[in-house]
Amino acid sequence: MDYKNAGVDIEAGYKAVELMKKHVAATMRPEVLGGLGGFSGAFSLDSIRGMEKPVLLSGTDGVGTKLKLAFLMDKHDTVGIDCVAMCVNDVACAGGEPLFFLDYIACGKNHPEKVASIVKGVADGCIQSGAALVGGETAEMPGFYPEDEYDLAGFAVGVVDAKDMITGADIREGDALIGIASSGVHSNGFSLVRKVFEMTKESLGTYYEELGATLGETLLKPTKIYVKALRGVKEAGVTILGCSHITGGGFYENIPRMLPEGVRAILRKDSYPVPPIFGMLQSKGGIEEKVMYNTYNMGLGMVLAVRCEDADKAMEAIRAAGEAAYLVGHCEAGEKGVTVC
Repeated sequence: MDYKNAGVDIEAGYKAVELMKKHVAATMRPEVLGGLGGFSGAFSLDSIRGMEKPVLLSGTDGVGTKLKLAFLMDKHDTVGIDCVAMCVNDVACAGGEPLFFLDYIACGKNHPEKVASIVKGVADGCIQSGAALVGGETAEMPGFYPEDEYDLAGFAVGVVDAKDMITGADIREGDALIGIASSGVHSNGFSLVRKVFEMTKESLGTYYEELGATLGETLLKPTKIYVKALRGVKEAGVTILGCSHITGGGFYENIPRMLPEGVRAILRKDSYPVPPIFGMLQSKGGIEEKVMYNTYNMGLGMVLAVRCEDADKAMEAIRAAGEAAYLVGHCEAGEKGVTVC
């Protein structure tokens, strides 16, 4: 009896590391010290010495049950982007620049090519966000996960000068709300998605004119990474007063998280185009509209609060970064919360 007979293939692990090295190398920043394979990732802080009061920010998350679609479609090269996005977008919400990222893959059986494909997605997300992939872990856990399934989670660290932190404390009546378009469902609410749509290869492979793609392709679209867009707003000289990453809990849970007491956000549903996948989901599932806005991003992956006079400049910067932006509402005095109307 040996470890391989027990279900853990050490040689497969070595091969997976070799296959992923080129993807990891593409994410490197000058601050990274050492290479892949050490017991820890080393990152120099020399680049932040110019900050008056540097503050480290962190975010951790996973991809959730969206992975079930990746299993069914046997497509594993984009879920890593989701994993990075869920973490770095949270860091960016506080005004931070992502510095580095670590991933964790747990699987029933280590298929080196599949693991390398997953890590390619992680690396792509790191490149989009400017973060270095400084390390990670692949755990082969036979008997715990089915052989063809895995879980994927990650952890990001970023930095911001204390004076530039986005806290929401200065949001007031009359401020504008800007929404940045999502790519679709992103990485939340998939337990409900999987109850509404039939989870078979045939169903996911069905093409829909209104989607312009198959159902599976639409649902598996990776989460947008908003680091570049938010940086663009800052570089345009606009102060972002508050920032909300629209994840699980939709508008009703996430938008109030950026608001101070005594301020209410008023968001207009007709101010931007809602991607058709949400209409399909609501109609087929018989889901109440409020539940949709309390579960999904409904086409807005990020909502920002800026001074009214800065709204046009902020949207111009977001669009220059390649993202669609809309004036979706305003803030008024009232009970802290959000009205979707």
